[in-house]
Amino acid sequence: MSLRIGLYAKYLVLLLFSFLALYPIFLMIISSFKSNMEILTSPLGLPHSLAGANYAEVWERVNFGAYVWNSVYVSALSVFFILFLSSLAAFYLSRYPFRWNPYVLFFFMLGLMLPMKLAILPLHMIMLDLHLLDTLTSLVILYVAGGIPFGVFVFYGFFKTLPTELDQSARLDGCNGFQVYYKIILPLMKPALATVGIVHLIGVWNDFFYPLIFLKSEELSTIPLGVLTLFGEYDTEWNLLFASLTISSLPMIIAFLFASKQFIEGLTSGAIK
Repeated sequence: MSLRIGLYAKYLVLLLFSFLALYPIFLMIISSFKSNMEILTSPLGLPHSLAGANYAEVWERVNFGAYVWNSVYVSALSVFFILFLSSLAAFYLSRYPFRWNPYVLFFFMLGLMLPMKLAILPLHMIMLDLHLLDTLTSLVILYVAGGIPFGVFVFYGFFKTLPTELDQSARLDGCNGFQVYYKIILPLMKPALATVGIVHLIGVWNDFFYPLIFLKSEELSTIPLGVLTLFGEYDTEWNLLFASLTISSLPMIIAFLFASKQFIEGLTSGAIK
């Protein structure tokens, strides 16, 4: 009897935390269907109708389609180069011992200790000298540079768990170093790729700081920067704001649902032998 009570208590706690985590998302979605007056008078109530007028208006009125495309472009390129470059660096550091190996690894780890935002003024001057200011390329470079240290840290630990006999067998079959990485190691590192990919995808997609500093043209704005146009000096259109937040969060929810299994495996791969 006591075991059953303990089991019910665990389920109750899980339901409580699930409710606390999901209710803000539910509230955001239902608010996106309300009028501005409904949100102000009945913020926790259900909408009178489920018409998508707010979505149509925010898409056409504030050029939200361009903001979505800019965010997709920056996020996709940044995550791709982070995964590719950091996995190659970690593979070389873990499989090819050389004299300066520990120092190079420590150099990458410094990137986890020193936040790039402390060097925002030098970065701004560098982008100005390279004529990359007010371009999406500047954001991609910054996100890749800031994301590689964490990727190397995760991939290096993951590669150390893989037996070197896999590399030796592949080389006996005629594979060179890159083919060992591409054909043998890469298919085995899906959990680590999903972990690093989701972490950086969420960070890049939701980042507001770098676009605010390095972008000046409104047509180049990403979603977080574009949503700022919905805040007025004396009034805020909350219905359009919630609609834009729902649109911007939908790709992240879909990405996490598709990669959640690999993501959880990546987080726990080091805890289970």
